[in-house]
Amino acid sequence: MIDLNATGAGLEGYGLLAAQLEALLADERDFIANAAQFSAFLYSQVEDLNWAGFYLNRNEQLVLGPFQGQVACVRIPFGRGVCGAAAASQETQRVEDVHAFPGHIACDSASNSELVIPLVKDGRLLGVLDLDSPKLARFSEADQVGLERLAGIFLRLTDC
Repeated sequence: MIDLNATGAGLEGYGLLAAQLEALLADERDFIANAAQFSAFLYSQVEDLNWAGFYLNRNEQLVLGPFQGQVACVRIPFGRGVCGAAAASQETQRVEDVHAFPGHIACDSASNSELVIPLVKDGRLLGVLDLDSPKLARFSEADQVGLERLAGIFLRLTDC
């Protein structure tokens, strides 16, 4: 595990994770297989996570996809909670305290902060990548940039 919170390690650490992810996904194009691998990779390599995974766009509703962590909400309407807000706006949502987020959905009461990245390919929303942490304000701007980069690698190397 790389300490992404160490002074100066953030973006450099994500560079190392990017190289590892490229190698991990290089020989497979299947969406589910790569989403499962990517979830496990993030969960094992990024500190202070209690959930890492996907919600997939199914007719303007997010449906649970591959993930690592505690059991989760199965369906989330667009516009509801942090994941639904990311899907509706197609913009990354970085929330320091999910309990203060209007309409937050508490799938796991241990989660305190969240980063949700919309997955858009060829102008089409495939779903969102959701990362939860028990730590308040866990995700920095450097984390957001680094994780958006990793999501881009996933999209580039996966058939969608």
